[in-house]
Amino acid sequence: MKTLVLEKDKIRYTGTNPPMFQKYYRKTQNTNNPMLKAIYKTLFRITRNMRGIEISDKTEIGPGLYIGHAFGITINEKSKLGANINIHKGVTIGQENRGIRKGVPSIGNRVWIGINSTIVGKITIGDDVMIAPNTFINCDVPSHSVVFGNPCVIKHKENATEGYINNIVVEDE
Repeated sequence: MKTLVLEKDKIRYTGTNPPMFQKYYRKTQNTNNPMLKAIYKTLFRITRNMRGIEISDKTEIGPGLYIGHAFGITINEKSKLGANINIHKGVTIGQENRGIRKGVPSIGNRVWIGINSTIVGKITIGDDVMIAPNTFINCDVPSHSVVFGNPCVIKHKENATEGYINNIVVEDE
């Protein structure tokens, strides 16, 4: 249920709450009242700009979003991110405008994205994937993988995000 998404996001933050821009991001998406939507959207823009966050209220992100050190993050509005995603500062999830990978990424569930990582193009990242800091990804990544480097090196690992993605929320309630 849409109204529970913000509550699910809160579960991921132990002892604190999600950043203000994340609260307004979810409230903007979840209200049908035009006046409230305009207010939430304005507050969302103000609070995200304070942290140098480029994310649209139209971006599809599943429940359980966790943003650690929310500064300098760019996410293309057409990208799709699954549930229980961890995103850290300096991350770019962007569009490629030409070539065989023209388009935006689709990211699965339980994905940990390290500091200053870049994910571009029409690629698919599976479930249970750990992306090491400073990694550049422009190719498909199968589920249960650890990815590092530039060009990216992919290593299979069962439970790749175990110990990194805590307080996992149930996706289908």
